[in-house]
Amino acid sequence: MVSLSFIVGIIGNIISMLVFASPIKTFWRVVKKKSTENFKGLPYITTLLSTSLWSFYGLLKPGGLLIVTVNGAGSVLQFIYVTLFIIYAPKDTKIKSIKLVAILNVGFLGLVIAVALLAIHGSIRLTVVGVLCAGLTLGMYASPMAAMRTVIKTKSVEYMPFSLSFFLFLNGGVWSVYSVLVKDYYIGVPNAIGFVLGSAQLVIYGLYKNKSTSAKSTERKEEEGSAHLVKKSIEMGDYEDKESSMKNRSLTKGRSLPNSKSSSVSRQHSFQKIVKTHSLTPSELHSSWPNENDVENGDDNNHR
Repeated sequence: MVSLSFIVGIIGNIISMLVFASPIKTFWRVVKKKSTENFKGLPYITTLLSTSLWSFYGLLKPGGLLIVTVNGAGSVLQFIYVTLFIIYAPKDTKIKSIKLVAILNVGFLGLVIAVALLAIHGSIRLTVVGVLCAGLTLGMYASPMAAMRTVIKTKSVEYMPFSLSFFLFLNGGVWSVYSVLVKDYYIGVPNAIGFVLGSAQLVIYGLYKNKSTSAKSTERKEEEGSAHLVKKSIEMGDYEDKESSMKNRSLTKGRSLPNSKSSSVSRQHSFQKIVKTHSLTPSELHSSWPNENDVENGDDNNHR
């Protein structure tokens, strides 16, 4: 007959896998934008170390199959997350992350395994590894506190995914129950604390979720208002340009046209002159011509 502890352990495996898979959406965003933005790499590096050590603990512990399966799969996923973070992180963050991976996931893990297998024997080996695993699990649960500080500071839950907080809460609760059934305090103590910390994250998420939504709504309205003002300014500028262009055309046209008043007077004067000429009698017309003496005197004067 299947024991209750095995059933709870299976449930714990499923929930833990959901916890390990929850950052997939985050890293899809990182890959899509080719930037880690404000996400922290430390939680994934410490979780990789934790899952690796728990896998080793499960191999040492009799009946630790469920511990090995879930933490082995978690180690693979965490390795992928850490690799992607290092690829897309800024140069300074990338260098720091590589150093942390070299120190914790290579140096420290290798040292623990070597010392446990070569220098420690019997039940003490399981105790030493169990204490280390418990400490790292506490670190895994406490590492999102950096994200909690960011949420409180920025009043935005953007960088604290709800799914991760929720599944950490469930994970801590289920593994706490499992530890009581199998009487493994190395599993029980850190997961009970993780259950409390997960509850705190959910409370903070609930407090700042509405504020984040209202802040985004305000920013959207401000952007729309700015765009409207810019559009109006452009339209006013175009209208003023058209108006000044029309004025310039009117002035140019006015300068190029002849004076209508003077033109009318000139035409009237010419018309009156023609009429007068046609109305003169032959004697009046002849008298208006210059006489011969006047012409001769004019010529004499010119010769002089």
